[in-house]
Amino acid sequence: MRDEDGRTRVVIEGVRPEIDGGRFPAKRIAGEKVVVEADVLADGHEVLSCVLLYRKEGAPQWIEVPMELVVNDRWRGEFTVTELGAYRYTLQAWVDPFQSWRRDLQKRVDAGQDVSVELQVGAGLVREARGRASGDDKKRLQSTATALARKGISARKLRLALDEGLAKLVSRYSDRRFATTYERDLKVVVDRERARFSTWYEVFPRSCALKPGRHGTFKDCEKRLPYIAAMGFDVLYLPPIHPIGHTHRKGKNNTTVASPKDPGSPWAIGSEEGGHKAVHPLLGTLKDFRRLMDKAKELNIDVALDISFQCSPDHPYVKEHPTWFRWRPDGTLQYAENPPKKYEDIYPFDFETEDWRELWEELKSIFLFWIEQGVRIFRVDNPHTKPFAFWEWLIDEVKRDHPEVIFLSEAFTRPKIMYRLAKLGFSQSYTYFAWRNTQREFTQYFTELTQTDVREYFRPNLWPNTPDILTEYLQSGGRPAFMTRLVLAATLGASYGIYGPSFELCENRPRERGSEEYLNSEKYEIKQWELDRPDSLKDFIARVNRIRRENPAFQSDWSLSFHQVDNEQLICYSKGTEDLGNVIVVVVNLDPQYTQSGWVELDLDKLKVDPQRPYEVQDLLTDARYLWQGRRNYVELNPRVVPAHIFRLRRQVRRGKDLE
Repeated sequence: MRDEDGRTRVVIEGVRPEIDGGRFPAKRIAGEKVVVEADVLADGHEVLSCVLLYRKEGAPQWIEVPMELVVNDRWRGEFTVTELGAYRYTLQAWVDPFQSWRRDLQKRVDAGQDVSVELQVGAGLVREARGRASGDDKKRLQSTATALARKGISARKLRLALDEGLAKLVSRYSDRRFATTYERDLKVVVDRERARFSTWYEVFPRSCALKPGRHGTFKDCEKRLPYIAAMGFDVLYLPPIHPIGHTHRKGKNNTTVASPKDPGSPWAIGSEEGGHKAVHPLLGTLKDFRRLMDKAKELNIDVALDISFQCSPDHPYVKEHPTWFRWRPDGTLQYAENPPKKYEDIYPFDFETEDWRELWEELKSIFLFWIEQGVRIFRVDNPHTKPFAFWEWLIDEVKRDHPEVIFLSEAFTRPKIMYRLAKLGFSQSYTYFAWRNTQREFTQYFTELTQTDVREYFRPNLWPNTPDILTEYLQSGGRPAFMTRLVLAATLGASYGIYGPSFELCENRPRERGSEEYLNSEKYEIKQWELDRPDSLKDFIARVNRIRRENPAFQSDWSLSFHQVDNEQLICYSKGTEDLGNVIVVVVNLDPQYTQSGWVELDLDKLKVDPQRPYEVQDLLTDARYLWQGRRNYVELNPRVVPAHIFRLRRQVRRGKDLE
């Protein structure tokens, strides 16, 4: 026997967004809409009513929004999230006797039937609604019920019965005794805008000194800020800034023997000078670091800090909390390995320790310490090598009091693990972008990221290079390859980043053939960069980033749409604002060696372009303007000049002038 009331007839299923049966939240930015759809159905032929209920988490009252039938029992409603933090939403639906009566009454009237009895039935339904109402609504419903109950049929009486205002009023006091409320309260986490649209620049502060051979400082990095701002970046990402261990310190090119002058890897965190809550003394002080952040903010730049949960053998944690690490049978600590790679200069934490609760609390305190210093963005190193449960707990703990904090997941691992980390709360995620090279690969991958349910929880951040990643494409393609990857990253994704100045100076020498490691990697030595080299891409980068800022179409991911092109060495895609007031079409030559040409075929219906009228496309990279007409148009791109078109589309062109 069913436990619930058998008179509850409505079924609610197929709710979207709903991540893993409501186990995880969807993601939005403050000011965005949450569009909710569901299949809502019942037996019989009665009319159903459905509402969307939402509230800010912790608020006592639900806010109710009507949902509308779209097609085939599919209903849709929406609400706007206005505050950072979390919202809850659910659905409620019921068989609506008054709406069913009103629909059938109209049919009977249209058929010329006697509806005197039906009007009496309607009067009863209005009277029942009156019993649930109060104030002026109660009075109006009472007078309407009385009018409908009077004998006789007149045009005025029928107009009253079928009045749209009456229908809305009665709906406000619907009989919901047998309503179905969806079995789950679903969650959406709301972040600030930079979680959706951000432009990252990675730099090693120790390499910012102007004098060769000198260890850079935060003050030197501060002097680099105008250069970074001029290129249009709004997030400055710093690798770990903590003291670096001496034991088993890595030397140049990751050699196991370091010279006294080798600075070591910043990811080998901890020495007698402190651990994760200290700064390397050669970089400066905490006061210097806070000053760097203040100066960056004046230029609209957030400073993002690398959080890497591992310790050098010299880290204070090793002596103070030996149970947090894994000991080998020979009495030594287990260093980090990813066979065949060995990382003798770092120890990973043992998350299976008996003291795991103490470990978790201490690691959380690291984030809270840097939040106190003013940091609001964290790039998390290798989160996939730590327990899922830990990240879900930690991110929830941090964002409960600091909902403005952004977490970037640096997890280059299997897709489902990357997706799981995003579901657990990471605001943004690294992707496979660096290793996608063909038209087909880009189309398949980015369709998955932007046009499936993945987009509800996974926000991609695209990086063509990192200190660990120098792809074969960049190694062999020369300067055109760097320009191509820059355009792809900046236009396919609302968030992207580069590791500089390596990128703008087109550093492409691998440590050895077949390796993605840089020769003379900055991870193991202090570099001196010639920022004013004439072949630098800094001006090109600045132009692309300005285009991103000036065109809202680039500032979100969901509108991405690919278009046909008859040459596989070319790729064509578009982005647009919701109202299509700003539409961009991008064409990129994927071949860094040779000129490629072909015919692109735009989906003009999707772009709301009249195929019978000419339209203008303005190349925002070169300022060239072209008059196109119809779906098919010719393009030709020489990668050694400019490997891409970034077209702003202008509809309805007449005599060379835009009409809108």
